[in-house]
Amino acid sequence: MDLRAELLKSIWYAFTALDVEKSGKVSKSQLKVLSHNLYTVLCIPHDPVALEEHFRDDDDGPVSSQGYMPYLNKYILDKVEEGAFVKENFDELCWTLTAKKNYKPDRNGNSVISHQDAFKLWCLFNFLSEDKYPLVMVPDEVEYLLKKICTAMNVELNSCELDDYLSQEPQGQGGLTVWQFLDMVNSGRLLRGIEQEAISMAVEEVYQEVIEDVLKQARSPHTLGHKLHPAPYPVLISGYLWKKGQLRRNWSERWFMLKPSVLSYYMSEERKEKKGSIALDRHCCVEVLPDRDGKRCMFCVKTSSRTYEMSASDTRQRQEWTLAIQTAIRLQAEGKKSLHKDLKQKRREQREQREQRKAAKEEETQRLKQLQEEKERKLQELELLKEAQRQAEILLQEEEQRRRQQHEEMQRTLEIQLREAEQARASMQAEMVLKEAEAERQRKRILELEDMQERLQEALQQEVKARQDEEAVRYAQARLLAEEEEKLKQLMKLKEEQEEYIIKTQREKQVLKQEMENKNKCLEEAQKQLEEVRVNRQRVDQDFMAAQRKLRQASTNVKHWNVQMNRLMHPIGPGDKRTNVSGGVFPGYQPLLSRRDSSLK
Repeated sequence: MDLRAELLKSIWYAFTALDVEKSGKVSKSQLKVLSHNLYTVLCIPHDPVALEEHFRDDDDGPVSSQGYMPYLNKYILDKVEEGAFVKENFDELCWTLTAKKNYKPDRNGNSVISHQDAFKLWCLFNFLSEDKYPLVMVPDEVEYLLKKICTAMNVELNSCELDDYLSQEPQGQGGLTVWQFLDMVNSGRLLRGIEQEAISMAVEEVYQEVIEDVLKQARSPHTLGHKLHPAPYPVLISGYLWKKGQLRRNWSERWFMLKPSVLSYYMSEERKEKKGSIALDRHCCVEVLPDRDGKRCMFCVKTSSRTYEMSASDTRQRQEWTLAIQTAIRLQAEGKKSLHKDLKQKRREQREQREQRKAAKEEETQRLKQLQEEKERKLQELELLKEAQRQAEILLQEEEQRRRQQHEEMQRTLEIQLREAEQARASMQAEMVLKEAEAERQRKRILELEDMQERLQEALQQEVKARQDEEAVRYAQARLLAEEEEKLKQLMKLKEEQEEYIIKTQREKQVLKQEMENKNKCLEEAQKQLEEVRVNRQRVDQDFMAAQRKLRQASTNVKHWNVQMNRLMHPIGPGDKRTNVSGGVFPGYQPLLSRRDSSLK
């Protein structure tokens, strides 16, 4: 955390304290006073012209934090020099502004901490809070700070009580605000049974260690008997060290304070009169010296310009001092200005790593959950597919059964039609037999006529018979043609159905093979029947041609006999001319012929 970020945290509290209406804006007169005070505590040369110009009275109204930031950065923060001002005075200014509005200790005087301790805890909170606004401190840092305070008091933090309090307290932005933290400390739940003086000493120790970067101080006489707790780096607050002077070479007891960059010494532990300081860098070193001049537990700090000799009260104190100074030198060599800033950054990185691991674990859990849901969904889809397959099989079986029934029905219909065709054929033959018998009877009646008429009657009967045969043959031919056409249609229909059935049942070839064979047999039988019908038609055609020939012959004979009879029936007188009787008939015989023709018709 750089100096600018540290200063901005405290200024943020001062700005929000001036925002009485909590609208995010502060009046220009208040910001003018705040800026003037910041100039003073930060030891920055005043620029009254810029101050008056920026915060002159106009109709723009109050200024938001975003509107104040350009002036703050340009005229204040950019001019701040580290070490040129007292950070504690700056923090006290901002604390005074914000505490009046937000800090509410117990009015009965039962607060666990004093107002000064609350200020130091506020500084510690700002140091350990997250670099996001509004400022909050995550529970891990809260526990870390309280553990350090309890360690300084040689007591153990009640973690269960802390977790219980944190679970009950509403946390915004993932942590506690400074006022929630101070209320928690003042409630006494975590520091129950501890005197206020002990708490103040512990807060002071942690404040000097974290805020003032004090790596080691000498042990004060009234805390020599306290038991030390292990810490990441040796940190003791007690007693004095003896230092050997450079000019007079005498030994003087001084109060020493160690920071990462300097080892300062004072007249007393109040630190009102500073006697000097030892600048530490990577070229410095610490050495243990043998006892001499009546002093024991001696050690020295060597810099590039001078060697400082010191004496501790015992060997343990000397070892702790040497370790602490070596730690400070190591920090300077590594380019680290603040030990606790480095520790805070490490803790933050560890928290981020934990959050990342937690997020990765949650993501993995979510991914596994999604995979499980996907698996269950696929299993459900598989069950649905199986059910659909079973339904399809059932439908296929039903369709196959329906096809078989249709095929059997078609086969029965075809057999019925074939039987009807056979019956029609038999009926036609019977009808032909009847017609032949009738013709025979007609022939017998004609034969009963006169001999002459018998021949004519025979010829006429032959003509009638030929006509009848022609009509019967025509009827039979038409009937056979209709049957042939019907059979051809049925045959074509059977062929089309067979081709369609073959295409549809390629996958069911083995199952329907027998049916196809049966159908082929039926088709072959139908073809045979068609061939028979064609042969019969040819035979009937031949009979029809023969009947036509007979009819033509009979017509010729009838004409011939008519001519002969006309000749015979016409009396020839003596001396008469010979009359042409080729187209005439016997006068007396004409009615008989007419009656015979009408009877034949």
